[in-house]
Amino acid sequence: AAAMAALDVTGGDWAQGFTLWEPLARSVTLDWQGAPFDAVLRAEGPDRQRWTLDEGEVLAERHGGRWQVQGAPLPETSVAGGTVTVFDSYGLPFGVIDPLDREGHAGGDGNIVEAPMPGLVKAVFATPGQAVAAGDRLAVLEAMKMEHALLAARDGVVAEVLAEAGSQVEAGAALVRLEAEET
Repeated sequence: AAAMAALDVTGGDWAQGFTLWEPLARSVTLDWQGAPFDAVLRAEGPDRQRWTLDEGEVLAERHGGRWQVQGAPLPETSVAGGTVTVFDSYGLPFGVIDPLDREGHAGGDGNIVEAPMPGLVKAVFATPGQAVAAGDRLAVLEAMKMEHALLAARDGVVAEVLAEAGSQVEAGAALVRLEAEET
């Protein structure tokens, strides 16, 4: 239910996402209590969707205008900002992770700046010992013929630079590490 609401696929617009020869796969990453998980939805017809989750596949079908999952009615949902709330017996909030959110690519404490996708490191602007402010550009990654500026998630001091210009990196590779915040 959260994935359907996040992707806005509960309506009856069958032409949305039309492809030839096979169902269009649309994916979304949701966060449940700090644990991210992926959901892939494939529209097999105007009233039928197949969802692939970590636990396996489920089938959603619309009967009489209402969606059902494995025969059970789909709970009501509400989307507000980056949160989808599923109303079952009580509200269950799921965060919708935006893969293009540049600030979201720092490690959980903001110490590590990671590559959001595989690509070529075009430039590195950070040097060890350099003081940086939140939003400062630390590196540029080229992926899919586009350049992505990787920004500092917080104020701090660069502890080490883990990648150099011209190197190929995988998604999630650490590029810059900031010194731990003192508490």
